[in-house]
Amino acid sequence: MAQRGVQLESISCSICLDLLKDPVTIPCGHSYCMNCIKEHWDGEDQKRIHSCPQCRKTFKPRPVLQKNIMLAELVEDLKKTELQAAPTDHCYAGPEDVACDVCTGRKMKAVKSCLVCLVSYCEDHLQPHYDAPPLKKHKLVDPSKKLQENICSRHDEVMKIFCRTDQQCICYLCTMDEHKGHETVSAAAERTEKQKELQVSQQQIQQRIQDQEKDLKLLQQEVEAINVSANKAVEDSEKIFTELIHLIQKRSSDVKQQIRSQQETEVSRVKDLQEKLEQEITELKRKYADLEQLSNTEDHNQFLHNYPSLSALSESTHSSSINIHPLRYFEDVTAAVSELRDKLQDILRDTWTNISMTVTEVEVLLSEPEPKTRAGFLKYSQEITLDPNTANRKLLLSERNRKVTLMKQQQSYLDHPDRFTDYYQVLSRESLTGRCYWEVERRGGGMEVSVPYKNISRDGESDECVFGLNDKSWSIYNTTNGYTFWHKKVKTPVSGPFSSRLGVYLNHRAGILSFYSISRTMTLLHRVQTTFTQPLHAGIRLYEAGSSAEFINLK
Repeated sequence: MAQRGVQLESISCSICLDLLKDPVTIPCGHSYCMNCIKEHWDGEDQKRIHSCPQCRKTFKPRPVLQKNIMLAELVEDLKKTELQAAPTDHCYAGPEDVACDVCTGRKMKAVKSCLVCLVSYCEDHLQPHYDAPPLKKHKLVDPSKKLQENICSRHDEVMKIFCRTDQQCICYLCTMDEHKGHETVSAAAERTEKQKELQVSQQQIQQRIQDQEKDLKLLQQEVEAINVSANKAVEDSEKIFTELIHLIQKRSSDVKQQIRSQQETEVSRVKDLQEKLEQEITELKRKYADLEQLSNTEDHNQFLHNYPSLSALSESTHSSSINIHPLRYFEDVTAAVSELRDKLQDILRDTWTNISMTVTEVEVLLSEPEPKTRAGFLKYSQEITLDPNTANRKLLLSERNRKVTLMKQQQSYLDHPDRFTDYYQVLSRESLTGRCYWEVERRGGGMEVSVPYKNISRDGESDECVFGLNDKSWSIYNTTNGYTFWHKKVKTPVSGPFSSRLGVYLNHRAGILSFYSISRTMTLLHRVQTTFTQPLHAGIRLYEAGSSAEFINLK
């Protein structure tokens, strides 16, 4: 066998480590598979120097390869010899196999182990267990190297008893000394009990596997649905933005065309007037020359004769002076376009917040649970700024539009369709979707913290404009006397520890809106479970002059 191993090694390729295929011998004397050395040298072609993978000797130019006929025949002969020897070798036990305990000399592989004899047998030595009636009752198992573990180390007896008190296998002699008085049963009986428990565990595991395979399938479907939805959203968004770009480009082209057309009209009008003025100047210069000539006439009679016809001036075809205004010909157009740009920026800013939050609120099956602590809520903290265009004229915004104060005098706000005209209310710039959390600090008189839709009415004294008195807003009123929740004109008294600071948590998708009292502890005041059909905004209403409310920076 050692000789055969040497032969195999000598005719193996050092590149693929297998028997040589189409063997070739290169100039240094080493042999390789033809394809192996070709691929090796193909990788060296760029160097233009080819080497032997074993001895590193280099060749230039690349050697021409020829099949080694003698080596090829040797490989074929050795293959046939190995195939003939393989069946015999296959029966002998290797280092990883269980050897037959009965064989002498070179041991054969064991095919069974006997738990009664505590011996492993090859096919030949196992035969009596199939033929002899007493041996037929023995328990045969797959070959095992751990048979000796069934022998008691103290008494050298087979351990057939299980001690439930100490949870270990013992022999019958152990029951008479150190395990005396313990609860014992046969190992077979204990195995039967444990087998039942094992079957229950297997069933539970099998059920969990089935459940988790179902969940895995659901998650795969979710991944596919997310990808399909995201791809469609990207495609649709690109199409919509392209349409917007084309619309803006069309409007830009229209404005440019109008400006050029008006430019042409105005320039033409000015040039016509310019030509008339030039003609009149020419005529006046000719008249002036005639008068100059008349003035130089020495003949008095001739002067008096020609004077009446030359002295009379014709009426001018234009005004005595042209009033040139400051250069503002098309500047108003620029101002109008700038105003359009500013409005578009405002719209894009407001709607972008909505778009961005709508994207981030997409949740799959494994969504995070609702927060349980203030630290958990702060993960969803939302920066709130107030929109001056919605503020009642007696509300003063400060602290970068995060604070609102009710004043006695009106503020110099411009007219705006979004402004609350009759109630001291204001809305946030940000539209709120997904999960959001914010806190508001009250100073002075009562404060109403509201979460309305953006399309709540603004103009007039109707209930449709008042936070909490319609189906478009949810509000909690906070004073030193306590709390009251309002929605659809329904007043709900709320109990809870007094605090000048309120926290608001919104889970738009789940339809959850919660109000909290914030002090050293965080206490739930009121919780709403509904279905929100639009993005929401944060709102504030004040009641007494000098009172204020400020959105706290939580980040």
